[in-house]
Amino acid sequence: MKKEFWKVAEEEICQILKKTAALEFGTFKLPSGKITPYYVDLRVIPSFPDAFHKISEIYVEAIKRKLGEDRFDRVSGIPIAGMSFSVLVAFHLRKPFIYVRKSKRLRGRERKVEGVLMPGDRVLLIDDLVTTGLSLERAAKAIRAEGGVVTDAFVLLDREEGGRERLAKNRVTLHSVLKMTDVAKRLYEMNVIGEEELKMILSQTGG
Repeated sequence: MKKEFWKVAEEEICQILKKTAALEFGTFKLPSGKITPYYVDLRVIPSFPDAFHKISEIYVEAIKRKLGEDRFDRVSGIPIAGMSFSVLVAFHLRKPFIYVRKSKRLRGRERKVEGVLMPGDRVLLIDDLVTTGLSLERAAKAIRAEGGVVTDAFVLLDREEGGRERLAKNRVTLHSVLKMTDVAKRLYEMNVIGEEELKMILSQTGG
């Protein structure tokens, strides 16, 4: 049953990437400054209600299976792409939601972490995908600076470009529903991408 869930999740996610045209090829500059020949834009998924609902269900079930609900007290979103998914995860798991601002607020409480965070609270970081891991690393540091405990991060897709290793150095374990190599191979089998596109993605991941 465990293997069946992950197999079905892979199929459904790849179908959604196809339906929403979330995968593009060209020359793109990522937030980290890295140049990449392909881009996965998961920001489009909330514009497709059925796909959004299904992805949210997969997130929740995957977190339950990989982590369990007792491993964390709060859920933190990472602006901006991961926010829509993290809010729904927190809602369905009935966990308090917080989020990390890109920069410290210069008025009011002047905090970088918005929401109620108590010292010792275990916080699960949630983002849409991870490339270098820089955004998740910054979020972990911000939450720790305010007394929170961060040991785990969860994403839908790991682009396999150093993020897992970077986070590990910061004592954060990365969990993902899928890895980009698996997605690329499945999309190739579905005739969504050709051999050249497959090679292009695999050259980035080392797969």
